[in-house]
Amino acid sequence: MILKSLPIISLSFTFLLTQLQVASAVTLKEMYDLAPAQEGYDRYLELETGVTYTGGLLIGQVLDPLTHDLDGAPGNDVRIVGNGAVLDLQGEQLCISYCEGRLDIDDCVILNGNIRFRGINTFDHQAMPTGSVRQVTFYRPHDYGIRLQGAGEDVILEWNLVVDVVETGWDWIYHTGIASEWLPTGASISPSCQVGFYGWPLIADNWTFHSVDSLNVYPLTHYMLLCEYG
Repeated sequence: MILKSLPIISLSFTFLLTQLQVASAVTLKEMYDLAPAQEGYDRYLELETGVTYTGGLLIGQVLDPLTHDLDGAPGNDVRIVGNGAVLDLQGEQLCISYCEGRLDIDDCVILNGNIRFRGINTFDHQAMPTGSVRQVTFYRPHDYGIRLQGAGEDVILEWNLVVDVVETGWDWIYHTGIASEWLPTGASISPSCQVGFYGWPLIADNWTFHSVDSLNVYPLTHYMLLCEYG
């Protein structure tokens, strides 16, 4: 498991973001709904170079904090081939949630959101997603770059770059939906600390960086273990 801070390099995304403006009104959800089954995946999304896809995507179910029931369609196995596309999540998440599905994503730029693997392993429910995030550049992701919330086993995070993650306050406790001071945001990569319940991911050769130099000296702005119970 390797986590590196980017060396002292002045990273400017001005040119990148100028060149990669929204080229169409295509949403990530529209691409998902139209995606065919291919190569063993239920949904196979091949994105286009230079195109920006907007909005978030929920794959799987949600947990009702009042009844503790799982609601929604069962999750799918999903492959997202980025081809250098931009995913502007617009404050939302790309989330695979409370299912046994798999999400594999690579080679894209993610703005204004985060990738989240959300699972549960209790007496009532056992539903933990798996998958991989490879060669993804996160610029100003909200909350975290990648959050493993009740997941870990058979998840691979490698060769990703996370720049200037945006702290948004407290994250919420999964079984109540209430924000907790024990769940701070602002870390680039945040696995679950409850390895005994969820297993441990493979985290290798990722780089994280803050343009505010004073933040780079704090390890928890790069990598933070969080407890799912708050």
